[in-house]
Amino acid sequence: MAYSIPTRQSTADIIFAQLRKEIMSLDLLPGTKLSEAEVAAKFGVSRQPVREALNLLSSESLVEIQPQKATRVGRFSMRRIEAARFARRAIEIEVLKNASENWSDVYAPSFARCLDAQRRAVAEQDTHSFQTLDEEFHALMADVAKAPFAFQQIKSHKSYIDRICALSLKDAAEMAVLVRDHEALLTHLAAQDATGAEAALRIHLSRIEKTIAAVHHANAEYFND
Repeated sequence: MAYSIPTRQSTADIIFAQLRKEIMSLDLLPGTKLSEAEVAAKFGVSRQPVREALNLLSSESLVEIQPQKATRVGRFSMRRIEAARFARRAIEIEVLKNASENWSDVYAPSFARCLDAQRRAVAEQDTHSFQTLDEEFHALMADVAKAPFAFQQIKSHKSYIDRICALSLKDAAEMAVLVRDHEALLTHLAAQDATGAEAALRIHLSRIEKTIAAVHHANAEYFND
């Protein structure tokens, strides 16, 4: 399939966004070779913007670029996963504390719309939309906390393990569980209950543990440690 590049956007950015989408959705599995020449032909461009896009993906640890060797979709690292989970948890707990203090009913409609859209995504088994809406929900919490900068940090850690999350989200029941987690988080936020919100968040972020263990056991080739 060939892609048309909009002239008003950077070619490298468009290639980056498309490859990132394919990597995050596991259309491109960990360890898959990425040929500059093949990607350039696919998009109908020179190799330079492809190289720039791959460098951007490398900065997120989504591809592995090794001189004189094939560029590959990044494999998972158990050590990196644990570090990312620890950092995200610590940052988001602080976000929730601030959000609980800052809560106002003016924020409720945005959360309600996001949750309604999540429920539709579950009903339609639309994994990609659900991942986007999950990100939106956590961004909204950072907005309430008046700490949008914190979400950028959360996102950088979140993206590293979202590919594993994609495996569990292929099951609509798993998505429905996460919606219920979000509903619980919102209930505690609206009650300005920081303690309850933190407990709900810890449960929410722990859901991935079984998936990580199962994927590591069944697909050791996806990991580099």
